[in-house]
Amino acid sequence: MPQQKELENPGSKFSEVLEAAAKLPGVRINRGAYLRNALKRYCTEDQIERAIAESPAAAGVPLKVITDVANTSVTYETTKVTGISTLAGIPGGLAMLGTVPADMAQYVGHMLRIAQKLAYIYGWPDLFGDASEEMDEATEGILTLFVGVMVGVQVAQGGVAKVAGMIAANVAKKLPQKALTKGVIYPVVKKVAGYLGVGMTKKLFANGIAKAIPVVGAVLSGGLSLGTFLPMSKRLQKHLASLELTKPGHRGDADVVDVEVIEDDDTDLECSLPNDVVPADDEAVTS
Repeated sequence: MPQQKELENPGSKFSEVLEAAAKLPGVRINRGAYLRNALKRYCTEDQIERAIAESPAAAGVPLKVITDVANTSVTYETTKVTGISTLAGIPGGLAMLGTVPADMAQYVGHMLRIAQKLAYIYGWPDLFGDASEEMDEATEGILTLFVGVMVGVQVAQGGVAKVAGMIAANVAKKLPQKALTKGVIYPVVKKVAGYLGVGMTKKLFANGIAKAIPVVGAVLSGGLSLGTFLPMSKRLQKHLASLELTKPGHRGDADVVDVEVIEDDDTDLECSLPNDVVPADDEAVTS
């Protein structure tokens, strides 16, 4: 029994931080408002409406536009998280971010923000739904996998790819609840949550050390955010860009059944991204 408890604790620890982060103001992104704001400079009104109703790929939005929008969102969120993290690293700085757990929730909150934006521009359905609703198990599961991809947990890539395939084949407007909560994806979610729970403890320790050093702690905290958030966001962007949902002809007619997830999937994902990233405030109305 003690061994079982030890195995479960890392995953439950990450779930607690994920839930806390999802409740922070501004973390939940309104899918329709984000797509409308992000695409308005590139697309017609008809294209935007179809992108919201279905997906940017289904609306015929060029891949270059999708990539540009994704790059802009990554740049915006990286700038924002770096600035806030630096302030949080100053003892007596932002009161609400004055403790290490609060700083972790704030950091994960930004990870959830960019994960939602990238998911929506790359064809995923609404992850949260009504702003007043609690985060359901399926949403918690896919966000866990997204964060896993961001931090380099290889098994998370296979899980995200399988869920994307299910959504694409069914032309679904919601996440596959069964697969993420009871089906073949669920064990992968639990495994990734365990990895993240262990890794989170190490990051908390690192941030605690940084904050113990006045002023210098602020530099370390901000530098840590810049050095980790940007490559993590790019890793998720690269993976989502490679999936079936991004392709214009992603629709299918056959029903999808649960399929086996290959846990040691280490496929080399190829995606050419432009090097020029133009910073812009792409903030959308949040729910």
